[in-house]
Amino acid sequence: MLLIRPVLDLAKSLPVLLGALLFGHGEPWQWIGLVFTAIAVFTGVSHVLTSRYRITGSQVEWHTGLLLRKQRAIPRDRIRTVDVTSEPKHRLFSLAAARIGTGRHSHGKGPGKDELVLDAVTIAEAQRLRTLLLHRKEVVATEAAAPPEQLIAAVDKRWLRYAPFTLSGLAVVGAAVGTVYHFAHELHFDPIQFSLVQAVVGHFAETPAWLSLVLAAAGLLVLVSLLSIGGYVLSFWNFRLTREPAGTLHVRRGLITTRSVSIEEDRLRGAEIREPLPLRLAGGARCVAIAGGLREGKGADKGGGLLLPPAPVARAHEVVAQVLGTDPAATPLVRHPRRALYRRLSRAVFGVLLLAAALYGLAWLGALPDWPWQVALVLVPVAALVGWDRYRGLGHALAGRYLVTRSGSLDRGTAAVRCDGLTGIVVERSYFQRRAGLVTLVAPVAAGKGKYRVLDVGEADGLALADRAVPGLLTPFLTGDRDRG
Repeated sequence: MLLIRPVLDLAKSLPVLLGALLFGHGEPWQWIGLVFTAIAVFTGVSHVLTSRYRITGSQVEWHTGLLLRKQRAIPRDRIRTVDVTSEPKHRLFSLAAARIGTGRHSHGKGPGKDELVLDAVTIAEAQRLRTLLLHRKEVVATEAAAPPEQLIAAVDKRWLRYAPFTLSGLAVVGAAVGTVYHFAHELHFDPIQFSLVQAVVGHFAETPAWLSLVLAAAGLLVLVSLLSIGGYVLSFWNFRLTREPAGTLHVRRGLITTRSVSIEEDRLRGAEIREPLPLRLAGGARCVAIAGGLREGKGADKGGGLLLPPAPVARAHEVVAQVLGTDPAATPLVRHPRRALYRRLSRAVFGVLLLAAALYGLAWLGALPDWPWQVALVLVPVAALVGWDRYRGLGHALAGRYLVTRSGSLDRGTAAVRCDGLTGIVVERSYFQRRAGLVTLVAPVAAGKGKYRVLDVGEADGLALADRAVPGLLTPFLTGDRDRG
């Protein structure tokens, strides 16, 4: 880390350093940039030289700092995760970063007050810490072979065919275009000045509009597909889901940056099968754990709850069955009443009509041409189709000790949550739901997203489902008036 940290600090300080060297020649403030860079490098080096940690019988302690000392401690009985990540900078020297967490982290980009990051330790030490802190037992370093693991799932190269349907490359293209446009605008640079760009623009100008649109769409599709495949390989190559003898699910994945996440089965509250529309049309899905203590970030993949990357939907159900011991997500679901269909359709269509009305108003005022509101009206049948598909995806069931709920169209999810893990049941009814005789059940759970909804179920069926999921919880509310009478 004494080789890595100064390089990283120099890279972060590069704008200030370049500004001082290029524009501060002969100026007194030039030294401010140089001093700032030197302080940043010195601070990073001192952090590496002074970092110490130890594990006692009750807590994990960490000390660092030369001029400004920092000390932190986490009780061992509160530790829920040990997330081992090895980025390229670590892998050069067989190192890893061990993130010791006590619960969920939903806000902020950096480590929170309930997370301790040991950056960096050897890979062997990171694995020893994971076993020691999660399995609650002392581990002695020996040359004995590692305990056997039960393989549940491993990545299959044939699953690459699902990568283009994740549309992850679309986000990369959008971010790249936005970045290039931002810098071009700030530098007052016109890309049309390039001869290559002029040739491409000239070619499209001489081509019929419909053909230009088709060619542009095809080119974008190829680019997004290639980027999605590359992202799939980088994120999920070498993926393995195993079960350790100590009752822990262990997930390893990554090609350049490797990640190792452990999920204690005692904290497993269920599983969810996610089927975004493009992936669903290709017959694919991914599986996510609903477990307490996992770090939650932007998406379950980043939070560490991924049990299976995009793969055949049948394989996702097999993983759920092996992880939970049963597959409640495959249980036939109860259809919701027709009144829920009218509600799905009205909400989908009304939003598009409202947008069309707003665009028409702007066109009437002369702020916009007529074609935007006309295009919005053309989208009304598409919105109706999405509303119908959302209704078709609604469903619920009580499969043994699991409450199963499914909803969504563009991003459909089927969640199976253990009833004994629920912290209660919330019954919601809006004004329009009351008129339609519908309710929405909210199942709070200290895991995963925090709550899972059964949308637009009939009032009688919904109350009966809630009473069966958490027996006796709603009894005072359902019989209170009768008892008083």
